[in-house]
Amino acid sequence: MTVIDVASFAAGKWIHPTNDAARPIESAVTGEIIARAGSSELDYQAMLDHAKRVGGPALREMTFHDRARMLKAIATHLNDNRSGLYELAFTTGATLSDSKIDIDGGIGTMFVYASKGRRELPDSTTFLDGDLEQLSRSGTFVGQHICTPKLGVGIQINAFNFPVWGMLEKLAPTLLAGVPAIVKPATTTCHVTEACVRLMLDSGLLPEGSLQLITGGIGDLLERLTAQDVVSFTGSAQTALLLKSNPHLLKNAVPFIAEQDSLNSSVLGPDVTESAPEFELFVDEVVHEMTTKAGQKCTAIRRIMAPEKLVQPALDQIEARLDAIRIGNPSDKDTHMGPLISQSQRDDVMTIATQLEDEGRAVGANSGLNVHGADAAAGAFVAPMVYHCADPDSAKHIHELEAFGPISTIMPYRDLDHACQLLNRGGGSLVASVITHDPKVARHVAVGSAAWHGRIYVNDRVSMKESTGHGSPLPHMLHGGPGRAGGGEELGGIRGVMHYMQRTAIQGSPDIISAIGETWVPNSTKTPCEQHPFTKTFHELELGETLVSESREISIEDIETFAHFTGDTFYAHMNEEAAKANPFFPGRVAHGYLLLSFAAGLFVQPDPGPVLANTGLSDLNFQKPVSAGDSIRVHLTVKRKTPRNEEYGEVRWNVELTNQNDETVATYILHTMNAF
Repeated sequence: MTVIDVASFAAGKWIHPTNDAARPIESAVTGEIIARAGSSELDYQAMLDHAKRVGGPALREMTFHDRARMLKAIATHLNDNRSGLYELAFTTGATLSDSKIDIDGGIGTMFVYASKGRRELPDSTTFLDGDLEQLSRSGTFVGQHICTPKLGVGIQINAFNFPVWGMLEKLAPTLLAGVPAIVKPATTTCHVTEACVRLMLDSGLLPEGSLQLITGGIGDLLERLTAQDVVSFTGSAQTALLLKSNPHLLKNAVPFIAEQDSLNSSVLGPDVTESAPEFELFVDEVVHEMTTKAGQKCTAIRRIMAPEKLVQPALDQIEARLDAIRIGNPSDKDTHMGPLISQSQRDDVMTIATQLEDEGRAVGANSGLNVHGADAAAGAFVAPMVYHCADPDSAKHIHELEAFGPISTIMPYRDLDHACQLLNRGGGSLVASVITHDPKVARHVAVGSAAWHGRIYVNDRVSMKESTGHGSPLPHMLHGGPGRAGGGEELGGIRGVMHYMQRTAIQGSPDIISAIGETWVPNSTKTPCEQHPFTKTFHELELGETLVSESREISIEDIETFAHFTGDTFYAHMNEEAAKANPFFPGRVAHGYLLLSFAAGLFVQPDPGPVLANTGLSDLNFQKPVSAGDSIRVHLTVKRKTPRNEEYGEVRWNVELTNQNDETVATYILHTMNAF
């Protein structure tokens, strides 16, 4: 068999392994050496310099929308060329189903970030975090938090179990933030990562210097980082502690995000019976999480908790399902579970299994290991195993030791408080699941254990057909957890992007804040319209451009007509005596929605033009009541512009309604789509 040289990509060049540094990579299926990785010729400072001097500036010249479009194009390219990645992944022990979770899941994550980047971030290089803060009485001194890309590099150290998803779930938010990345995959599966990186680089879609790859050791890379760099790590707690304790990282306050192993759990609710659909769902989730990727998932279920009367029925069902699992060559379409990543990993798993057996009775896997289409002795195969711990309160190992393989322990709980105590004894996990149809049970467990878990997944007969499963981190939601799980957070939508940006408080006059944030803010300069703004295209509109309407007097007939026409005859609009008794009103007042309707009539230009649609309003506030005889006028100001596609963009207008005394009676933000 030809041994593959797995190269690194550094400072724009592919660097092949050298004999003095290369490490062998074995097939998980046959134990044969299939590749090697590692080079002594990598210049880590040159890599950092290349990223900061070439990749960083190129990415920061792009807006969030430019980067989002880039992510979508890369994801599309990977999706069209992913078949070769599946073939390589077989050598890691992954079945096609496992690989789809890894490869398709990673590509899907990039698509989600591309979409969120266009929908939730501005077409700008600056992100406004939170609302404007008024820092002075008259509003001439204000503050705004902004986020800008860090001027460093995202150093991404990934685990062996997800060589594609593990990279892409970090890479997508990093590139969207405008920060270049240096990716360091685990050596045992880096040949799959390298193939994916080659696809991305060969596409020509990435700016030079925005992505580099290290296969093999990282040398003294960490000693060269600054406070502008970010280290994002996935792996064991032991390795995480070693890395984040690096004196240089501590001295320079280099941000370190850790996603570590954890003792994830699943709880069967006390409301569930053997005949309920939730019982079968519970068994399905446990078996799926034990056997997917041969249990080599940071989110796999390690501890199974059920009411005492349901422990044996659940155990019987789990054991029967595990007995039907076909273990074998992952390239065989009939294989359910392949081997562990290596024989050393198998040895580690079996060592911990022996310790778990001290506290629980072994159930299943006693009939021997039956492997199809491969040599069980040569590969890293292991049978799934369940332990029954009858006394989880006095046990220790099951709450402290994780066998990173197809091994789990089932245990009884007395009541929900006891279940929460057992959940929390794991010392912090990435995910806990609760299988229940009772909302009160779900709330009890969530309140009692959320502090020790990064994610709580609740499933029942209502959501079971569409839910993504206990062990599936989604790009929309946080992935991470407290304590043992690392104390870090990844993904979570735009939250994940913010790890690679610096939040800064900007203080100054409204005009200064408007200029920096590219968003008009109250009390900043308004430019009178020379023509109606609704007759201008998206690109012709300027921030601060303002239309001041004519005024309109509100009559008692207007109020009564609106009340009867809409059916809104609330006493504040129709009963003078009752309205006066209300502490908020001087008497009968106009409906708030009447004011909005009249406001539209005051500022709308009725002819066909660039305004394509009114898509809604936000931040509506009624500040002062309007009585019959009062007048209102509208101040319509261009607040922000965001392109949406090649034909039109969203315009946000600041709408202020004032009365005859120039007092503000209502404000809101109007959203329209305007043609280019």
